[in-house]
Amino acid sequence: MALKFITDESFKTNVKDKKVLARFDFNVPMDKNDPTKIADPTRIDEALETIQAILELKPKKLVLMSHFGRPKGKVDPQYSLEPVAKYLAEKLGQEVLLTETALDRGIKILLNLNESKIILLQNLRFHPEEEANDRDFARTLSTYGDLFVFDAFGAAHRKHASTYEINAFFKNTAYGGLLLKREIEALDKIVKNPAKPFVAIVGGAKVSDKIKIIEMLLVSVDKLLIGGAMAYPFLKAQGREIGNSLCSEEDVLLARKILGTPGKGKIVLPSDHIVSATFGGIPEEVGQANIPDGKIGLDIGPSTLQNFTDYLRPAKTVLWNGPMGLFENPNYAKGTLGIARVLASLDAFTLVGGGDSVNAVKMSGLSDKMSHISTGGGASLEYIENGSLPGIQALKFGID
Repeated sequence: MALKFITDESFKTNVKDKKVLARFDFNVPMDKNDPTKIADPTRIDEALETIQAILELKPKKLVLMSHFGRPKGKVDPQYSLEPVAKYLAEKLGQEVLLTETALDRGIKILLNLNESKIILLQNLRFHPEEEANDRDFARTLSTYGDLFVFDAFGAAHRKHASTYEINAFFKNTAYGGLLLKREIEALDKIVKNPAKPFVAIVGGAKVSDKIKIIEMLLVSVDKLLIGGAMAYPFLKAQGREIGNSLCSEEDVLLARKILGTPGKGKIVLPSDHIVSATFGGIPEEVGQANIPDGKIGLDIGPSTLQNFTDYLRPAKTVLWNGPMGLFENPNYAKGTLGIARVLASLDAFTLVGGGDSVNAVKMSGLSDKMSHISTGGGASLEYIENGSLPGIQALKFGID
């Protein structure tokens, strides 16, 4: 069964004067100095195309819903969606009414008023039933719409009431949004017969977090470039010295296991490093794979960057997940920003997934040079690992 999207005729012909319930991912980071101000509105901006496309079809009401932060099933004012409602109202040029809760008695009244086209439900995670995938909670939410639109790719890997169970109440009336469509089409270029040569770059901190995707990628990639703190367990497993670099014994065991597989010849590790005696301290260059005692590896060195570049130049498909070092500090950003510049120059399909990689690309000012930047870090990795996600499967096939 094929996924239906809001671009389908069945949606376009049915939506006029109907109530549309739409699940988005408005879980945006807030400004640390001003908790009422959104630090990065990318996830909301990415949803605007779907919202505007629905509004153009003249529904009776558009009811938006999302989670925000981790309030642990209780009402917590710091996780109110009020800043999101204000931002949406500014961007859309019309009023966005925020409800008191997602189960507010007044919602039914709002749904029948002629004014106020857009309603935003208060944070779904104020209710423990959301994360519990509670059927009755999903049923109540479903009463707010005649049609359901799912565009929360960043939450599609969660089996929650608003992402999974809710599909049981919209048989043949559930559709994917435009962001979901873009994400699936882009990720399928990685999952299904990627153009060769296919090179993946994996960084970040823990091997245990990415063991599944590394094992999966080793089957399909031509080269797997490993940098950042991810590289140190692999170097240690090879018998290299890594000084005081971030590394757990569990990760070394996992790295040793991976290096014992037939795909080990595809792995490329750093041959030099930028290190410091303290975390984020004065940088020093180490022109070899071994890191001296008392030093912490904090970035790949220039020879490694050149080596990685040489493997990337002929690539036709590139997946990048995880930075090459402590890129937030300018002394340790050369490796990560260097990778961003190389990817920006390629004649290839380049997909960036994962929070830190996305932040690094934004910092480089080269976001528009990437083929696709995924809005869902964990979701994009799980999609690559499994070829789908629970929220997408439920939307596609429905649930009983």
